[in-house]
Formats: sequence, structure tokens, C-alpha cells
Amino acid sequence: MAKQKLLIGFHAVTARLRQDAAGVTDVYVESARRDRRMQDFIRLAESLNVRLHPVDAERLRGMAGTDRHQGVVARAEDVALALNLDELLDGIEGTPLLLVLDGVTDPHNLGACLRVADGAGAHAVIAPKDRSVGLNTTVAKVASGAAETIPYITVTNLARTLRELAGTRHLGDRHCRRHGKNALRRGFQGPGCPGDGRRRRGMRRLTRETCDELVGIPMAGGVESLNVSVASGVCLYEAVRQRRLKR
Repeated sequence: MAKQKLLIGFHAVTARLRQDAAGVTDVYVESARRDRRMQDFIRLAESLNVRLHPVDAERLRGMAGTDRHQGVVARAEDVALALNLDELLDGIEGTPLLLVLDGVTDPHNLGACLRVADGAGAHAVIAPKDRSVGLNTTVAKVASGAAETIPYITVTNLARTLRELAGTRHLGDRHCRRHGKNALRRGFQGPGCPGDGRRRRGMRRLTRETCDELVGIPMAGGVESLNVSVASGVCLYEAVRQRRLKR
């Protein structure tokens, strides 16, 4: 029997239904919720012949482990994504776009990073096995379906993995755009776009020393730094912009 996982919330469940409804075995919906959003969701699930189970809020809370389930929980088969970097790179034609996170321990941050990586068309998110959050129901909910589409690959030695990739860090040695395109040419048109995961410490020393290029995002206001998912979005979409211009 295929391994199953829980999907929580409208976004995560709807994204999986549209991607692979056959892999969704059961959907549980809050019977007391009758608003338009729920009715639209039920119609979608019924049109895809997915088994629906009306249950009370207490049952959903027990399944999800939280009150923030929006009235929707689903059981679905695990999606077969690349499990390691070699497997991933073997399946990519052209230049890969990878988001590398160092020290992201908050599941909400990881979920948001997966979502922005999916939106930018990244091939995977990579993180070290130590001092990083793993995939869980909170990550999947915040990712709004991206946890089902973007491989999340953990590596034992991040510095070794980064040898051929470029790096970014808060207040790095070069600023985006300020020093011209050459400052970002290798990092944003090359094989990767790593992102910083710890606001105050930045990337670890070995990670920084392994990067071909260090760049930073200029901060023109009063705040000292951006959230890791926001910074990841800035860098990923700059990478996409430069690659399109190059083509």
C-alpha cells in the first residue's frame, strides 16, 4: 500500500486535486460550514469523484492537530519526487534553478519558500539535514500545494553541495543591480540561487566560503533584513529575469 500523508486547508488540498486527484483517497470537510468557498470546493471534489466525508470540527481538529484547518483535511498518497540531488539533476534539461536554504528552522518560513520556489519555476529546494525543519503538515499547509510539486532535498554536507552554486546573504559583498549585471551573472544565470535562512547570523562560514559569488539585497528603509521567503522571492525572480534576457 502506498504511503499516505495529510493535506490541510483549501489551498493544499485543491492544488493536489488539480494536480493528481487519483492520488487523493479521502477528503474530510466540516459539515457545519456551508459558505460559498466550501460549496465550490465540494463541487470540485465531487466532479473529480473523490470520496467526501462530512465530519464535525472536533474530528478535523484531531486529524490536523490544529484549529487552523479551514474545514478541509485530506488523505493522499505521497507524490514521487526526486529524493537526492543526483537524481534531480539527471532529470533536468538545461540549466537548473535551485533554492538553497541554510538554517531555516521555522515551518512557516519553509512553506513560504516552497511556494515562492514553485511560483518562480525552481527545480528544487535544498537544505542541510542539521538545523533545518523537515516537511510536516504545517509546511504543507503554508506551501499551498507546493510541497507536492517541489522536491525538498536535504544534504549531509551543504558546503560540498554548494561548490558549483552561487550564494546570497544579507548585506553581502555586492548589492543586486547596484553593481551592474556582472555582479550577479554567475549567481543568477548559473546553476543555482541559494538563499539565506537565518536573519541575524547569515549563512554559516563554510557555506559562505564555498560560494562563487556573494550578493546582498539593498535595504533602503528602516528594517534591517527581509524574511527569508521574501528574500528568496527577490533572488529567484531576478534569476528568472536575467535568464530570460539572456535567451
